[in-house]
Amino acid sequence: MKNTPTDPVPLLQDLIRCKSVTPAEGGALTYLENMLSTHGFTCQRLIFRQEGTPDVENLFARFGTGAPHLCFAGHTDVVPEGLVDKWTYAPFAADIADGFIYGRGACDMKGSVAAFAGAAIDFVATAGKFKGSISFLITGDEEGPAINGTVKVLHWMRDNGHIPDHCIVGEPSCVDTLGDTIKIGRRGSLSFVVTVEGKQGHAAYPHKADNPVPKLARFIDRIASSKLDDGNDHFDPSTLAVTSFDVGNPAGNVIPSRAQAKFNIRFSPEHSFASLRAWVDERIADVKGELGGQWSYTAIEGADAFITEPGPFVGLVQDAVERETGILPKLSTSGGTSDARFVKDFCPVLEFGPTNATIHQTDERMSIEELRATQAVYARIIADYFSTAL
Repeated sequence: MKNTPTDPVPLLQDLIRCKSVTPAEGGALTYLENMLSTHGFTCQRLIFRQEGTPDVENLFARFGTGAPHLCFAGHTDVVPEGLVDKWTYAPFAADIADGFIYGRGACDMKGSVAAFAGAAIDFVATAGKFKGSISFLITGDEEGPAINGTVKVLHWMRDNGHIPDHCIVGEPSCVDTLGDTIKIGRRGSLSFVVTVEGKQGHAAYPHKADNPVPKLARFIDRIASSKLDDGNDHFDPSTLAVTSFDVGNPAGNVIPSRAQAKFNIRFSPEHSFASLRAWVDERIADVKGELGGQWSYTAIEGADAFITEPGPFVGLVQDAVERETGILPKLSTSGGTSDARFVKDFCPVLEFGPTNATIHQTDERMSIEELRATQAVYARIIADYFSTAL
């Protein structure tokens, strides 16, 4: 029986030293596969391909076969390091200084991977026979197109009888202090490119041209000043951000023939892709009725909004976090997107991980104290999960 907890510090250092910049595997999945296999996990390396996108390596590992089945999901791919000479310590050296481990991916999210791997290894080593199973879904495609990663692993899991009962994604969810935030959902994202065609002409003879700029400007002003909703108990009010307005016209005495604008909507489950398209259609129709013009647009679906409603699973994780950190975590839906958007189609999912102060930054780092505390939280979650009937 194992009594000494696994130290996640060398695990994180080893993972950081794997230069797994998306979509390169960099040895990180091989490292995890070897470690988990040694501790009784059955591992599957899954490589997915799609024309026009890079091949991506993924890892699924499971200990046990029965229910309840708890899955930890995450990624070992990282964003590029940027200007190396701006780093205090080499981005893939995993140096330790002043109580911090420095390196690309320390927070996002190799720290969480090391912490929940250590917690799970300790549990299966000490729990003896327990009812249920623990698995890991680790992708190499979260920071990239997210086409050949988690979403395809989930379909493979479904086809092979591995869909979990609950899932925790280890994204760095906390804002100021470990334990302050659990993400139970995410806003949706929908982007638009709106084009108005006109007729080019001399600025001195505007009556001989058809200027698309005032038409598009009125539309943009109208949508930018509109309120989509008031928010609700779990979501802030939906937002609309205009990101571009362009006529491609270098001349000051020429009326352009085309004007184009881009904007992005971040929305709660009160909306859908279809309802937001209809909302944009209505406002285009209003302005077109007032000013005319030839209008067209494209809509680019990012991620749909979702929420895991508070209940026994969310409560169990919230209680475990509070018991280990002394902080009752806020239930949040803030931020951008994560692979939880794929998991939510298969089982209840939430996100919990360390603080996110240095993610994607030069000198990304994680304190040793926080890393070990994160592992302790995951260990508490695992122990409570398999001793509680959800």
